[in-house]
Amino acid sequence: MRAQREALQWSQEKVGVLIGIDESSSRARISRYELGTHEPPVKTARQIAEVLNVPLAYLYCEDDEIAELLLVLFKLSYPLRHQIVASWINQANEI
Repeated sequence: MRAQREALQWSQEKVGVLIGIDESSSRARISRYELGTHEPPVKTARQIAEVLNVPLAYLYCEDDEIAELLLVLFKLSYPLRHQIVASWINQANEI
């Protein structure tokens, strides 16, 4: 979450306000989510994903490379994404 927020050059406060958190507490709440000291409810995580323009799964991904793949796939058109995933599945089945 932090990487995407920083890529957008947004403050924690801005993300919080965009998802409807009161401005006075938005920075602290987003900071806790980024640090993992608190986990946002799914509804809140979905809102964060929407404003950051990332798939919800990206926020829960523990592996940075897989998170990056999720972002790349998310940005592709559905037909191209479907084609790539099908190719990966075929290659994995051949191993």
